[in-house]
Amino acid sequence: MRSKTTMHLYQYWDTLRGHLDVPGRGQIEPADIRHILPDLFILERTAGTTIRFRLAGTHICALFARELRGTTFDALWLAEQTSRMTRIAVEVMTRKTPVILSATALAGSAERLPMEIVLLPMRSPDGTIDRVIGALVPLSRPHWMNSTPVNYLDLSGIRVLDTAKTNVFLQNRPEIALPREPLRHRHDGIGKAIRRVLHLRVFEGGRQD
Repeated sequence: MRSKTTMHLYQYWDTLRGHLDVPGRGQIEPADIRHILPDLFILERTAGTTIRFRLAGTHICALFARELRGTTFDALWLAEQTSRMTRIAVEVMTRKTPVILSATALAGSAERLPMEIVLLPMRSPDGTIDRVIGALVPLSRPHWMNSTPVNYLDLSGIRVLDTAKTNVFLQNRPEIALPREPLRHRHDGIGKAIRRVLHLRVFEGGRQD
């Protein structure tokens, strides 16, 4: 992980879950993570595979210059990536697997901004794993960031974290670069893509007990 915010959120999530696979939404105390709340969001799976923002922090909304609550997660991404991003979010919940995404924020006519996004599965109050807590963090602070809104995100890589084995502080290990998704493959399961990533390299999560 390259961002202190994503690292801190992962550590908090990992502590909350204890020896379980996934923590519950009710375990989260905003006061415990108040210093990173502006960069955090919660996604919720609604009808079918629709993934919507239940909450979005002020820094994230400011980055896109609009309120994101109630909007779909895939709307932040380039058109050819929307299906892929929905499937990734669904697989995070289905497989109870946290992931880290690398992306580029596209703004204005030529502005580019590297981003890191972490997606961590959670249980809703009824026990269903249908939510994700995450962080969306710029990796630099260009002069235009507060005046030029981001239009879309462009996904470039994914790390699948093995929460049982390794150390999240191995920040410099290479990620799996994702090729552009051909339109004819839009309806393939992202589970296959995640399995391909797992075959190549698993980034472990940092349990120390």
